[in-house]
Amino acid sequence: MSGVLQLLLMGYGVVRCIAGQNDTEPIVLEGKCLVVCDSNPSSDGGVTSSLGISVRSAGAKVAFSAVRGTNHEPSDMSNTSMTIYFDQALVNIGNHFDLKASVFQAPRRGIYSFGFHVVKVYNRQTIQVNLMQNDYPIISAFAGDQDVTREAASNGVLLQLEREDRVYLKLERGTLMGGWKYSTFSGFLVFPL
Repeated sequence: MSGVLQLLLMGYGVVRCIAGQNDTEPIVLEGKCLVVCDSNPSSDGGVTSSLGISVRSAGAKVAFSAVRGTNHEPSDMSNTSMTIYFDQALVNIGNHFDLKASVFQAPRRGIYSFGFHVVKVYNRQTIQVNLMQNDYPIISAFAGDQDVTREAASNGVLLQLEREDRVYLKLERGTLMGGWKYSTFSGFLVFPL
């Protein structure tokens, strides 16, 4: 397969491949493209030939991790949406997490992992946090201990998302009352489908 791949790519003037390279190893072309030899290629937005060669964008890596750096509720938090906002992105590979809206938008169909940790501080109310997919609640977490000064609603899930699906956190019940700081929301693409 390496010889065929070498001729195919050299014919288009893309790169010279090393003969005898392991067919299962990806070949990086100028840091912009990834060629994967697979006898059973799947559709992930890449171009697939009849030779079983799948070409995907090098931007296939997707990951984000957002935090709240302050204890103040953002001024643009709407009482109607109750979206939980984050003001810092520690990681945003692929730029698919919109920090201003605090919404992740899937760049491709695939399996994604999400986790969150939302803190309430000096708050005797029970809070319920929902992880939302396209405005529908998927999982929830609760924090309701009346006798502690700090408590977190935490949960995690794997989801199959379609391209452009949106994922965000919503405060379904209670108030955060200063618990914004130390809250986190993270996700990454496990593998494309």
